[in-house]
Amino acid sequence: MMEAKIPKQYLEEVLPCKFKPEKAGDFDVITQLNLTGPNGGCWVLTLKNQTLKVTEGAHPSPNLTLTVADADFMDLVNGKLKTTQAFFNGKIHLSGNLVLALKLKDAGLLDFEA
Repeated sequence: MMEAKIPKQYLEEVLPCKFKPEKAGDFDVITQLNLTGPNGGCWVLTLKNQTLKVTEGAHPSPNLTLTVADADFMDLVNGKLKTTQAFFNGKIHLSGNLVLALKLKDAGLLDFEA
């Protein structure tokens, strides 16, 4: 698996390869990902009918919102920072349905350590 250099590259090239549709079940979820910092930006991850769609921008009413600094996000996706450690250290701010976040992790969507 290639190592992404910037969040946009990870979200558009690496994440779709890591996604496990067979574990997505009957999810119908909209996740807002807000990355702060110079390589940051906003992305909407839509999971429906075992298909993942990644688009840049903001959604008016996501089921889940994740806010992370761009550098921390890259450390997460490249295996240099553990998700639970980042969450408890306040590097990941999560709002919305937390149970859903755990289910998404199982589907490979928020499973940054795989």
